[in-house]
Amino acid sequence: MLLIADSGSTKCDWILYENVNENPIRIRTKGLNPTILSKKEFRKIITSNLDLANYKDAVNAIYFFGAGCGTKKNQKKVNKVLASFFEKAVTTTNEDIMAAVYATTNEPAVVCILGTGSNCCFYDGKTVHLKTPSLGYIVMDEGSGNYFGKELLKNYFYKRMPDELKFSFEKQFNLNEKNVVKKLYQSSTPNKYLAEFARFLFENEEHPFIQGILIDGMDLFVENHILQYEEELKTVPIHFVGSIAYHGQKYIEIALEKRGLKGSNYIRRPIDNLVNYIKTQNLH
Repeated sequence: MLLIADSGSTKCDWILYENVNENPIRIRTKGLNPTILSKKEFRKIITSNLDLANYKDAVNAIYFFGAGCGTKKNQKKVNKVLASFFEKAVTTTNEDIMAAVYATTNEPAVVCILGTGSNCCFYDGKTVHLKTPSLGYIVMDEGSGNYFGKELLKNYFYKRMPDELKFSFEKQFNLNEKNVVKKLYQSSTPNKYLAEFARFLFENEEHPFIQGILIDGMDLFVENHILQYEEELKTVPIHFVGSIAYHGQKYIEIALEKRGLKGSNYIRRPIDNLVNYIKTQNLH
């Protein structure tokens, strides 16, 4: 059986199938980012899922695409954890940007991820090229869930949030200062915590204040990430994957249009397209 995983920091989508003609089994777990999780935490998430446990001895090949998997060290870490649970499987681990590429195109393109975190690359048809490093939620990640979470918290605590939004925000989230500080500085997944606030944006996007935050955030992503590939964009399209990209495409398009650009594909969850890619490449 073949197991394919596409993981961000917040959630991981798994698809399991025995052959190309059968309907796959779909599984979801918490996100599995080896940069922010220890081996023990990583393994616990996998072993505690009964669906994965039921098939662990039947899986013989795993393709794992994940946030934080861009280095050899983290790839080895993931492979080791998976091998300790799926003992009969051969595992191939790659970074999530490759999942984004395979899910959107087999032709040259600029491909972007906007989920819990954000990233952008140029795919030349064979190889991914990154012009800027991915330094994560503290320094970069403009336009991502955790970026927007920070913006909402800052506006709330700086008392810039309009009252009608402030009351809704307080009702929906625990904004006790001690709780927020604990989640930000004592949690193993502060980026995931921050990204949880992002849904508030899209639930209230008719409000001009929220629209301003979304427009500014997407503008920063385009300016700092996409425009790194200004030369390539003269001849190739731009594709987007991730929940923030999917729900925020209107604001991405506003930022792109200012620069004479336009997005092509917007895919919320790349996992289905990953299955199709692996089938067409005969990797199974």
